[in-house]
Amino acid sequence: MNVEIDPHVRDTAAQLGSGVPYALKVLAGQLADDPDMGHPSGLPGILTVTVDGDLFEDCPALAVGYIREPDRIEIRYVNPAPSAEPAVDAEDQDEEQGQEPDQPADPAADAVTVREVADAWRRITGWLQLNAPDSHAALRAGVGPAAIADLEGDLGIRIPLGLSVLWLLTAGDDGVNGAGCLPGSQALMPLDAIATFYRQKMDSQAHEDTLNARRLEDDRITVWKASWIPVVSHGVADRTSGLYLDATTGYLGRWSRYDEGPGDELDTLVTYLEEAADMLEAPALATRDQPGLIGGALVWLSSIDPAQEDRWQSLKQGGETPGLS
Repeated sequence: MNVEIDPHVRDTAAQLGSGVPYALKVLAGQLADDPDMGHPSGLPGILTVTVDGDLFEDCPALAVGYIREPDRIEIRYVNPAPSAEPAVDAEDQDEEQGQEPDQPADPAADAVTVREVADAWRRITGWLQLNAPDSHAALRAGVGPAAIADLEGDLGIRIPLGLSVLWLLTAGDDGVNGAGCLPGSQALMPLDAIATFYRQKMDSQAHEDTLNARRLEDDRITVWKASWIPVVSHGVADRTSGLYLDATTGYLGRWSRYDEGPGDELDTLVTYLEEAADMLEAPALATRDQPGLIGGALVWLSSIDPAQEDRWQSLKQGGETPGLS
């Protein structure tokens, strides 16, 4: 059985401790001999296995997630193992949250979603590591399934699989000078900020609902829906606008304090990440925005501070990307 380790996972492993890459190598050998040694992670298509950190020098206890296919295994994430918590059956969790249990999952479709999100994000982080190391270093490590389950309980909704996979890989962007690495220099929001912002918007909607009761139907205002999960903000600490993922439809939408329109494009999380990767890898073909560099940081054309225009290096000229041949 061939065991592959995603390059982003190798980079994360090196940051967790000097002994982690070796522990991961040992685990890869064990998985080659026993591909089914893991147990369900709570995310469709992903198995997880725990590594005892005491067996390796400078290595914390680890939670490692992997995908098992007929002829290969791919390790998708490595995180410090969370403290032991009692397992909660997904159906019981739905009942506790007042939700109907999910319909039976489609394993084939789930596997495709996992692969597409992980591959798109791998392309983005691989480009950042090679060309914009400051932006790459600003990305937070991923979280484990337990943290995602906690957020589900906080928000009271089921997190879509693709978004869970993204958070397993990277759970937030601390940015460079307040700017994130996504188009428009937007930033992937950390989970605690998502929970806080979601509660604020739902409180605002509750206030509007009180007023809506006295308004004509055509005059009623919706500022937020319970199914909207904030994902990307205008900047690391700038919440004036951003993108949410509608857990009901699977499409991204825009929120804005300034009542801007939703835009003409209708993206899923996969198409959004894939287009960001495409624009980085082929900047001459970028249409929505243009990537560039200021020092070791990725800065998108639409967000340039006028005071830094003379330092901005466009990647579109000639269609070549620094560091690539």
